[in-house]
Amino acid sequence: MRKQPLIIFTILIGILQVTSLSGFKPPYQKAKLKKIIIDAGHGGHDGGAAGRYSKEKEVSLAVALKLGKQLQEAMPDVEVVLTRTTDVYQSPPTKANIANFNKGDLFISLHCNSAPAQRHSELTGYKTETYYTGKGKKKKKHTRKVPQYRTWTSPNPAKGTETYIWGAHKTDMKEKAMRENESLYLDSATANFVKDFDPNSPDRMILYSLKTQQYFNRSANLALTVEEEFKRVGRISRQAQQRQVGIWVLQAVAMPSILVELGFISNPQEEDYLNSENGQHEMVGCIIGALKRYRYSLENPGESVSYK
Repeated sequence: MRKQPLIIFTILIGILQVTSLSGFKPPYQKAKLKKIIIDAGHGGHDGGAAGRYSKEKEVSLAVALKLGKQLQEAMPDVEVVLTRTTDVYQSPPTKANIANFNKGDLFISLHCNSAPAQRHSELTGYKTETYYTGKGKKKKKHTRKVPQYRTWTSPNPAKGTETYIWGAHKTDMKEKAMRENESLYLDSATANFVKDFDPNSPDRMILYSLKTQQYFNRSANLALTVEEEFKRVGRISRQAQQRQVGIWVLQAVAMPSILVELGFISNPQEEDYLNSENGQHEMVGCIIGALKRYRYSLENPGESVSYK
């Protein structure tokens, strides 16, 4: 017999925070934020973007290691899982599998941005060039002045941070990840309660859709908060964004997810900052400040908090 829609809608609208439903009281409710997955972008043969002396894979790993360590100190009750701790290559599916297997509550991928070098040219003078027209007895000799240029390139001055979430038009991929990893976001009691529903039934599809939308909103709020924290310490923020082509790994993890572009490694000034101890310490501090605010917002809906 088909379950009553009122029951499943009560679960959904309550964002799975069921405390009483026809005498049903879940004995266990998942914590809001108890495990964070930190992904150091690229690695191994995939060096990512390159600067004058460093590669994206090196910066992302150094910051990820510092973030993991300092996050455990700042939030000792939150477990931290790093997708990699050494210089190894992992495909996007491998990264997503690590995050989903470990049942993360949040996925943060760290990267560096890059912009193509700027091309310049300068007129240095003219060269006399000889050319001919006509044939035979009608052939005539001519000369003309041809401009000569000196060309060179210089580093692109683009700088600043960007934090991405998955594209809204890629929601179907995120919902697929939600279907395949349902145990990540259903507490044990609720999972048992809805296990008899057909995964392709309208009721179950509503569950995936609502939870996906909730995670989209959480990801967007965290992305905005990360950029606010960067601006607070004087970094140039290029804002929270959606990449039109999508970011596959953000769509493949069944949890809120963001990708942080820490700065432009193609800009010599920013490359120095990205590789410095002070710069990495500051970036980690900004991300942790954002995570504290994010966690507070989960535990205190409708309120906001800032951290000095």
